[in-house]
Amino acid sequence: MVKKVKSYAGALRNDLPSSVVVFLVALPLCLGIALASGAPLFSGIIAGMVGGIVIGSLSGSQLSVSGPAAGLSTIVAAAILKLDVYEAFLVAVVLGGIFQIILGFLKAGILGDYIPSSVIKGMLAAIGVILILKQFPHLVGYDANPEGDESFTQADGDNTFSGLYDGLRHLLPGALIIGLISLSIMVVWENVVAKKAKFLQMMPAPLIVVAIGIIINETFKTSSPAFAIKESHLVSIPVATSVNGFVSFFTFPDFSHIFNYQIWLTGFTIAIVASLETLLNIEAADDLDPYQRVTPTNRELMAQGAGNMISGLIGGLPITSVVVRTSANINAGARTKMSAIFHGVLLLLSVAFIPKLLNLIPLSALAAILIYTGYKLAKPSLFIKFYKKGWDVFVPFVLTIVAILLTDLLKGILIGCVVGMFFVIRSNFKSAVLVVSDANKYLFRLRKDVSFLNKPIIKNKLEQVPANSYVFIDATRADFIDKDIIEVIEDFLKHAPLKGITVELKKSVHKEQGFTGNGPSVVAQAKPVAVEEEEPVAV
Repeated sequence: MVKKVKSYAGALRNDLPSSVVVFLVALPLCLGIALASGAPLFSGIIAGMVGGIVIGSLSGSQLSVSGPAAGLSTIVAAAILKLDVYEAFLVAVVLGGIFQIILGFLKAGILGDYIPSSVIKGMLAAIGVILILKQFPHLVGYDANPEGDESFTQADGDNTFSGLYDGLRHLLPGALIIGLISLSIMVVWENVVAKKAKFLQMMPAPLIVVAIGIIINETFKTSSPAFAIKESHLVSIPVATSVNGFVSFFTFPDFSHIFNYQIWLTGFTIAIVASLETLLNIEAADDLDPYQRVTPTNRELMAQGAGNMISGLIGGLPITSVVVRTSANINAGARTKMSAIFHGVLLLLSVAFIPKLLNLIPLSALAAILIYTGYKLAKPSLFIKFYKKGWDVFVPFVLTIVAILLTDLLKGILIGCVVGMFFVIRSNFKSAVLVVSDANKYLFRLRKDVSFLNKPIIKNKLEQVPANSYVFIDATRADFIDKDIIEVIEDFLKHAPLKGITVELKKSVHKEQGFTGNGPSVVAQAKPVAVEEEEPVAV
């Protein structure tokens, strides 16, 4: 049964709790990505607000959530170092937004339709695995790397796996206690408590986790100081003491740098990478959508471009659609784009009015939320499901996960697409030609589109037909036959009688397939070949 999509007003009971969940997930990620990018911390919050409010309003996607992305942090860090002045970098962000709008008008959004489904599923599972592996150190109190770090190689020189070992070596008892309690609450609340009554479903488990995490840590401060978590392991956002102080957090681009070619190059790079990551995440969001709605991708590129322009104009980082926030949004039960918009409003209001309260949140509690989100993206049942589908989908699925895990999102997806396309071509290659034999009778059936890639197998199979055989080539079911294939078959028709082979080629009368000769059938009869003996040459 197809689910009925609720109106914006009717979906508020789902979207408001979901927006709280996304807000709690987005807050540390915005700060962590800004830190990893070498940008002001508040620039990540600005990007999160714009991604929620502006892009959420303009986008055609109902469930995608946009904000600063880990995939751009390396590009941003390198650009800020090269341009020296952050205000100059903001010009590049604005230009990147303009380029994205142009890409939308050029209909570049169609690129996302060519990504195999197994690769998209692999990307989602890979993000789940990465969340579990990357957030485990934060769960136990080891916060050497930013929360938004998703790459295999980390800023401190370690990698994903060595980071796990370092986390175990430097765990904090207080953070570990809060992390384990928080993770337990997430599991029990969703699987047991929320099922008891409908009103409990409206209370997001992450909000309860955060509240209990704060209470436990504040209790530690008074009763067991040795277990209390220090400020370096809590959320840390800038605190303004006045309205003017809050306004000062916003930075504006310096357009006097507009003629620097490095700024244009950086803007173009941001546009291409942000657009690719957005298209990937939009495909993933549509795949996760319980209503299976389809996002207009060209409109999405233009919405992202508008968001990046505004983010750059007020001091924010570049923005893309982000799969972690999107999956958290969907898992929390969101139904419409109002969830994404409200999460942006919550970011704005919270940093303006309650920054001190936010700075009491333990990172280990937030890590528990992300780990549980990761588990839901990479459940063992998902791997079993793809294994049962066959190697043609299982291999691209697994290799995409491994590639993303050992590199980063974009490189891993590129590797996954190459592997996925190989299996797609291989599948079409095998199904386009059917060869059946019985004694000295052979059937060659051409189906669907027979491309030049099928030339080697057809040529070899025809040459393997023994002498004095009968060959029937059925081309009536082929929609397209490449000229190279036609040439191979016609050459075989010419020389088959030399081996005593009778060949019958049946063509479609309704399709122009390119074979020479009139009529639907061509027959090459076996003919005896007279071989003249050479007379001896007198020497």
